[in-house]
Amino acid sequence: MGRLKKNIKQWIKAFFFALLTVIVVKTFLFWVYFVPTSSMEKTLLPGDLIFVNKITYGARIPKTLLTFPLSHQTLLFNNFKSYFSLFQLPYFRLFDLNIKRRDIVVFNYPMDSEHPVDHRSFYIKRCIALPGDTLSIKDKKITINGKEQAELPTIQFNYNITTSVDLNYDTLLKYQITEGSRTGTDKDWQLTMTDSVKEEFMKNNFVKNIEPIQVDENAFADYIFPYHSYYKWNVDFYGEIIIPKKGVTVQLDTNTIFLYQRIIDVYEENELINIGDQFIINGDTTNTYTFKMDYYFMMGDNRHNSSDSRFWGFVPEDHIVGKAQTILFSVDKNNQGFSKYRTGRIFKEVE
Repeated sequence: MGRLKKNIKQWIKAFFFALLTVIVVKTFLFWVYFVPTSSMEKTLLPGDLIFVNKITYGARIPKTLLTFPLSHQTLLFNNFKSYFSLFQLPYFRLFDLNIKRRDIVVFNYPMDSEHPVDHRSFYIKRCIALPGDTLSIKDKKITINGKEQAELPTIQFNYNITTSVDLNYDTLLKYQITEGSRTGTDKDWQLTMTDSVKEEFMKNNFVKNIEPIQVDENAFADYIFPYHSYYKWNVDFYGEIIIPKKGVTVQLDTNTIFLYQRIIDVYEENELINIGDQFIINGDTTNTYTFKMDYYFMMGDNRHNSSDSRFWGFVPEDHIVGKAQTILFSVDKNNQGFSKYRTGRIFKEVE
């Protein structure tokens, strides 16, 4: 009996050591993330299991300490919250954030205000602009600090296509076209393609016309950040906008407040009162604000099918989780049997 008790204690001790190791690794070193949507095609595909390196950007100390181990937002049973948010630590990160342009970054979704920062939903996008950068998008072309950026071959956009025959799934799959649908008759389509796929697709005799989706330069889209008619921006024509940088002071007026309001009162937790052209921050009347954190501008490679910074604004540094580094595994849920496993993507580096 005594030996049995001793063995049970050893098993319990081993279990808790293993659990502690997993928690430390998940919190400070690395974790894995399933890509849920097509917003990063063709770089990442839905069903890719990604190795996320947290050390690259400096391990973030958990903000919400009272959290059930290995959980995120809810527990498996009854959808109870997996954390208690009454006690929150201030933001702190071991080592410096060193994000580079074009890095593919996993971060907490800034608009997911229902949860504390470290329990907000995970998003994965490409970092387009860094703190202090001046960004503009003109007819889909990205310019950073006055220099037009060369596009990666995996970037894709939507096109209107007219064919002489009805297209089928096998034809589209041959060209790795996985998004799109008919827009009218059997011969009118809107399809999502990279430049190289578009060029190959055009060589078919049944393709009569391919036109890029065109958005008017002055067309105001009220669903595009910062959601105000002063900024007549849309998905293809955006900015010019300066990405907020820690320590930089900006002027506040009746127009710029729409860019910075959420930063001031939500991300950086100030009390902001706006009365006409008057701004009261933490009880003091002012027409300036100095940022306490760095911010980033993220976009998906699937440019016309991505909810990103064009739609909801900047990503604060305290929302950064880690760098997407390697595809560990990949499953295509639309296929059956062994063919659903994308073996060619196993251990492929994320670029």
